[in-house]
Amino acid sequence: MTQLTVRDLGRIGYQAALDEQLRLVARAKTREADEPTLLLLEHDPPVITVGLRGENEDILQSREKIAAMGVEVFESSRGGQVTYHGPGQLVGYGIIDVKRLGRGVRHHVEHLEEAILRTLRDYGIDAARLDGFTGVWTADGSQKLAAIGVAVDHWVTYHGFALNMNTNMTHFDLIVPCGIRDRGVTSMAELLGRDIDLDDVKYRIASHLAKIYDMTL
Repeated sequence: MTQLTVRDLGRIGYQAALDEQLRLVARAKTREADEPTLLLLEHDPPVITVGLRGENEDILQSREKIAAMGVEVFESSRGGQVTYHGPGQLVGYGIIDVKRLGRGVRHHVEHLEEAILRTLRDYGIDAARLDGFTGVWTADGSQKLAAIGVAVDHWVTYHGFALNMNTNMTHFDLIVPCGIRDRGVTSMAELLGRDIDLDDVKYRIASHLAKIYDMTL
């Protein structure tokens, strides 16, 4: 059975995490080392990323004001639009050769969604997919809990998911999250009224993703 390698990068800047992803992608493409890897981390300093379908008008403040707040802005090669990452938010980047595993990119996105859904249910949070939108939402579809945006290079995925746990949700006021103007964003802490143990969520998401992919940890 294939093993899923899980690496905890702790708090790390966006560029450093991207560099590590690209290093792993390059190795997987050459089959020098093609074991599936899940990088778990928090982005610090906070960052706004603009995906391939992102629009600059979805950033609601000037770059100068955003920089003064200590928030970085990066153009990203992932799918999707504009989103935010920061401390208190669990980010997972999966570097996986989906073709070798008999999957496609759409399957990978669905697997990420399912791992998050199962984790939230472990906490008693009723969450769901929403037709026409990628990510994980509250059951009524009014608020987004997790954003998903992936990229792929020769069937090797990178980028991944961002789950709001103990996130500073006021930073989402700087953007139109994922280009969606008529729905909100929330976090596990807001829904449960308490801080969430990051290490526990990391373990649960990794375990669920491995099981969905029929892998071991």
